[in-house]
Parts: sequence; C-alpha cells; structure tokens
Amino acid sequence: MRPHHVDLALEGMTCATCAGRIEGALTAIPGVTATVNFATERASIDSDGELDTTQLIASVTRVGYGARVIDPAELRQPEAPVSGALTARVIVGLALTIPIVALSMIAEFQFPGFQWVVGAAATPVVTWVAWPFHRAALSNLRHGATTMDTLVSLGVTVAYAWSVYALFFTMAGTIGMRMPMELFGFADHALYFESAAVVSTFVLLGRYIEARAKRTARQSLTALLEVAAKDAILLVNGREVSVPAGAVQVGDRVVVLAGAIVPVDGVIIDGRSTIDASSVTGESMPVDVSPGSAVIGGTINSGGRLVIEASAVGSATELARLTRMVEEAQAGKAPIQRTVDTISAVFVPLVIVLAALAGLGWWWTTGSVDTALAVAVSTLVVACPCALGLATPMALLVGTGRGARSGIIIRGTDVLESTRRIDTIVFDKTGTLTAGKPSVVNVIAEGADVRDVVEAAARIDSGTDHPIARAIATHASSIGIDFSAGDNIEAVPGSGVRGLLDGSPTIVGSVE
Repeated sequence: MRPHHVDLALEGMTCATCAGRIEGALTAIPGVTATVNFATERASIDSDGELDTTQLIASVTRVGYGARVIDPAELRQPEAPVSGALTARVIVGLALTIPIVALSMIAEFQFPGFQWVVGAAATPVVTWVAWPFHRAALSNLRHGATTMDTLVSLGVTVAYAWSVYALFFTMAGTIGMRMPMELFGFADHALYFESAAVVSTFVLLGRYIEARAKRTARQSLTALLEVAAKDAILLVNGREVSVPAGAVQVGDRVVVLAGAIVPVDGVIIDGRSTIDASSVTGESMPVDVSPGSAVIGGTINSGGRLVIEASAVGSATELARLTRMVEEAQAGKAPIQRTVDTISAVFVPLVIVLAALAGLGWWWTTGSVDTALAVAVSTLVVACPCALGLATPMALLVGTGRGARSGIIIRGTDVLESTRRIDTIVFDKTGTLTAGKPSVVNVIAEGADVRDVVEAAARIDSGTDHPIARAIATHASSIGIDFSAGDNIEAVPGSGVRGLLDGSPTIVGSVE
C-alpha cells in the first residue's frame, strides 16, 4: 500500500512561476492535491487514494524540472553550503560589472576606445555569469512557458545584442566617442553594455543572498532534529546493550544515565532524577521525576540513572510531532502567498507584451530605434518581479525557522500571517517567560550570619550542576566569599543536595 502523503524535493525552480507550473502539473493528476513552496523547494502532496511516486516525479519532469522523494534521514544531515559555481559567478560578475558601470556612466573615466573595452568586459558577464538565466529561459521555452528568468534573459540579450550592433555598425564604435550619463531623455549612440552587466550580476547576487537565507532558515529545522538522541541503552535480561535509538520498540526498557538525552517517550520504572525539558516544552527549570512520571524524548536527564519503559518511539514521539509541525509550516502556503503566486503567473507574459508595445509605440512616434529599444529593455528589466515572487515565501520560511530555533513552534504559515491581529498574549506557565538562569535576590538568615549561611550553601552546591545551585554559588562569589567544595556531596532528586562541611552533615534544599 503506497502512502497517502508524499514530500518531494524539487530541482530547477528559479521563481514563483516555476512553483506554480509544478503545482499545476501535480494537481492535474486525478485525486491529488499539492502545495509547492518555492522558498523550501519542496512539494507536499496528499491523496485520498494511493500515490504513485513514479507518476508524480514524471509529471514534474514533463514540465521541465527535477524531483525526488525526500528521505526523512536527509533532515538530519547538515545543510549543504551555497553552490561554489554560484559564488564564483557572483564574484566574477561584480569584479567586471563595477568597472563597466564606472566607464559607462562617468565621462571623466572614458578614454579613447573605452567602449570596446566595456564591450569585451561585458561579454563574459552576459554569457557565463548570466548563463543560469539563459538556461532556465530556454528550458521553459521548450515547454511553452515563461518565467521571471525569461524577462532577465530577454532583457540582457536584447541590450547586449543591440550594443554589439551599435558598436560595429554605427558611430558608437568611433574611437574618441564619449557617452555621458543623461538623466532625462536618451544619449546619442547610446550603448547598453552596463545595463546588461548590472542586471545579470545583481539579479544573480539576489539569487546568492536568497540561497544563503534558505540555508540559514533550514538549519533551524536541523537544529530541532539534533535534540533527539541518536543512541539508546537497551535493558535486555538485566544486561545493558547500546543500540541505535531507532531500534527501540514500544514496551522496551531503556537506561538513561545522568547527562544523557532521553531517547524515547515513556514512563519511569526505576530511579529518581531531574529532567531538563527546555528544548521541548520551553520549561526553563528542571522537573523532578520519579517512578510513574512520564518523560519526553529529547529532554536531558540532569540527575541520576533512570530506567524508562518506552511508550512512543521514532515518528510517534512528541519531538517528532513538533518537528513535523515545523516542516508542514515551512512547506505550506499562507493565503497571501497564494495571491502572490497567482499574480506572478500572469505577470511575466504581460510584461513581455507591454515591453513590445512600448518599444513599438516609441519607434512609431519618434522613428528612433535607439529610443524604442531603450524603452523596451527598461520595461523588461525594471518590471522583473523577482522580489514579488520571493519576498512572501522567504519571510514565512525565515519566520517559522527562527521561531523553531527560539523554541516557538508555529503550526502553520496561516497562523504566522494572522499574528498581525494579535493584541493579547496569554502564557500558561511562567517558565516560558524566563531566561532559565535563576539568581539570588535576597537572603534571610534566622539566628545566623548571612555570609556564613551563603558560604555553607555555596560549598555544598558547588558540587552539583543544578541551576539553583549554580545561582547560589555565583551569588557567593559576587559578594566576595571565597569557598571550597564540601565532602561527599550527593544530589537528592526532588529534595536538594547533601554533604559534609568540616565533618558535619549539611543539607541544602527544600524544607520537605
């Protein structure tokens, strides 16, 4: 029986229009509903019946993109760095574009024959640096589609081609020609090498920044997964056996040593300790546990040895559920994003038509090919809606990722969008609002010297790592008390710490 839900990793998307085409191809399959997120490069697919992953991948391939089923194990892998080829193209583009712009826009820098140097420098920019745009535009053209890459590729190609023509066949190539910058109107014998170079380089720079932002946001999900234990100590016939955490079954008994991560959800059978659940529940202070207490996988055993009977393992644990919530939130689309995607889908062909009409209109009224071309290219370049298609999904991706990193689990992007209407926030526990670092604010010593009480408590507490014990020891040091640790210090889960001070039994903890 094939699964009724599948997540696909997508390849080759460059804009929101691409996401719309893939989504359309997937939803065309009877009984399938799909959501494609451009920012996460992922398709989330559901069906009431069986899902044929081969058919899904074939549908994506037919519209010119790549797809593969996501392996859950991939989520544990660190995010790959930004492509070295992309980084190299950006560096070369910037290195060549800056002098191209300076020579083209500042008349004082223009030496005899400068335009030939500019043309030569612009050639690798509009070919090699801009190749990702040309490649995507050609691929989409073969499938009868236009995307934002089509605008960039067309604008860059037309501007460069016209400039080459003007350089060889008009007065623009004359040695000694100057090309001053005109704020209004159009200069005679204008060349557009700098426009082609600037658009190629800076749109590609935007892609580079986008890739880094995606990587950073996805790392938050990886960090959430890293909370889970990778290994467990299984109790088999009284023997302790180390096994991968994924091998533990419901009903198995596992041993969790002090300082170790609890590998499964379960109930304590033996042992007393304190559990640091801050990474899962947000509770800043350790919680005392004893036989019968429920524990959650991903929390940390801060005290003694525990024996836990597993009640939920693997994808059924609470931590796995929280992780799925973040994944679904990042893969989903908010209502505003669906609106943006709809606009982007019709925007590209509309801009191409408007650019052609604008160029023809100026050529008809002025008779100047230079002016008509400048207007058409400007329309193509300025109207490129990259920000329109990227801003919304990227904001939602970063928002959900940042929330996960800060311990805030967002159930869906629609929830994130609706937060603008919030005027009151109610918290169910004070621990959510603390930094998790207690400090001493007052000391009451009945019938004893305050400094003596603080020193005695600090000497006992210095032998344990409990947050309250650390706070007492830190307070003692802050008021100038030099102290050494006591002897035979032992933590008593749920009660405090006991030990010997100069041979005298001393207890620091709750009055119970």
